[in-house]
Amino acid sequence: QVQLVESGGGLVQAGGSLRLSCAASRLTLSTYTMAWFRQAPGKEREFVAFIDRRGGTTHYADSVKGRFTISRDNAKNTLYLQMNSLKPEDTAAYYCAAGSLLTTSVARYNYWGQGTQVTVSS
Repeated sequence: QVQLVESGGGLVQAGGSLRLSCAASRLTLSTYTMAWFRQAPGKEREFVAFIDRRGGTTHYADSVKGRFTISRDNAKNTLYLQMNSLKPEDTAAYYCAAGSLLTTSVARYNYWGQGTQVTVSS
């Protein structure tokens, strides 16, 4: 079955950086819109960023714009999220997702990873 596996999460101090990866198997990444979402304890899953199939179009949540960068390497079947200038409010489980539409809606994505935890200390 399709698998999306996130990695790269961890504990970092405020102002630090992390790079998340999402490796796909049994799924050809180049045929999907890809996105990152996050979910903090007690909160709903929220959109972070998406990227189109070729990597030419990206869109970010206002809360991460200018600090996070989404990218993809279709040859490696891998999605990335570079996170800089991290803040305590970025603390959450981060999920990658694959879908057919360029959308911020959780419900529109068909495949999900298991998540990787990012914790930012103040």
